[in-house]
Amino acid sequence: MAKSNTFQCSIVTPEKTVLDCEVTSVVFPAHDGELGVLLNRAPLVCKLGIGRLHAESPDETHTMFIDGGFAQIVGNRLTILTEQACRPDEIDTEKAGQSLTEARAMRIPDDAAYTARDKAIQRAKVQIKLGRP
Repeated sequence: MAKSNTFQCSIVTPEKTVLDCEVTSVVFPAHDGELGVLLNRAPLVCKLGIGRLHAESPDETHTMFIDGGFAQIVGNRLTILTEQACRPDEIDTEKAGQSLTEARAMRIPDDAAYTARDKAIQRAKVQIKLGRP
């Protein structure tokens, strides 16, 4: 039985469901580092960070850019709610490079601006890295 070691994974953005399939493992960016999920994981809710999601299914591998949000794991079902999720072939690396240049040039008069600049830089770097073949 090939399906006995799988669990359900759904990735949802405000616009659409990006992924909804059976997987054997998922690694995604939590706010404080990467988190891996396997079958029968204890229930968990966590804040997501910016980074690469890697999901293994019996038939294929899914790699995606994730831009914050929340993840919930309950009863062998992982649900990821995120502002943005896209596959590497959907990333415009030229636009990401331009965003990186703009982010590095941002003024940082206060803590909120520093945080926004840091997230913009991180977002652009991950997109550039994932978008390259």
